[in-house]
Amino acid sequence: MRFFLCGAAFVALAACEPSIPDSGAGVGFGDYSEYIELEAVRDAELTGQGLPPAQGVTSAPLSGTSTDAGADVAADARAVLDATRANSGEAPLQASASNPPPEVINDPSGISRENDFSAVDAERTIEDDAQLRRQQQAQYRVIPPTALPSRSGASGPNIVRYALSTSHPKGQSQYRRGGLNAQARYERNCAKYPSPDLAQLEFLEKGGPQRDRLGLDPDGDGYACDWDPAPFRKVRGN
Repeated sequence: MRFFLCGAAFVALAACEPSIPDSGAGVGFGDYSEYIELEAVRDAELTGQGLPPAQGVTSAPLSGTSTDAGADVAADARAVLDATRANSGEAPLQASASNPPPEVINDPSGISRENDFSAVDAERTIEDDAQLRRQQQAQYRVIPPTALPSRSGASGPNIVRYALSTSHPKGQSQYRRGGLNAQARYERNCAKYPSPDLAQLEFLEKGGPQRDRLGLDPDGDGYACDWDPAPFRKVRGN
């Protein structure tokens, strides 16, 4: 009885074991004939020998394969390539080492070929170049300089003219200054100007450098809000 039970269990386990798949279909694709047909179509297109007629593998097909599927795929691939060729209107470029590149008639970008001596020599002669230079010289015109136009508008203070009219350095007192809280007033009022040039301009407009009504020049050097005439003098010296 024990032997009979062991034999029944062995038969049951054998029935549950999965079946071994058929390896005749190949690895990585469904049909080996289809793979062979696709390789033949690709090789024929690359070498420019034309597409082979749709046919199966010459060797005996493996077990479980069908040559009809490969022929259908080859026919479909041939139809797609023919349609692509007809749509472009030009034959596809064949990849071959003996196939020379197409000749470039002219540069479509419009770049000058003046530095290409072989191209220029084929287009014109030395006499043509001489004639071209004479034409360019005839068109050359010298424009003589003219006097600068006079400045129009308001004739107010000019910080450039003022800088060039002075010679003492920044920080050297030239004018008497007084008043209470001069430093605090200087910092508060100078903070209102976007640049020292604008502060110096208004300083001159309000009576500077002799008078400092706005409190922009507490040290009396004639330069408001850290304005420095040295860059203007340097330009004149250069």
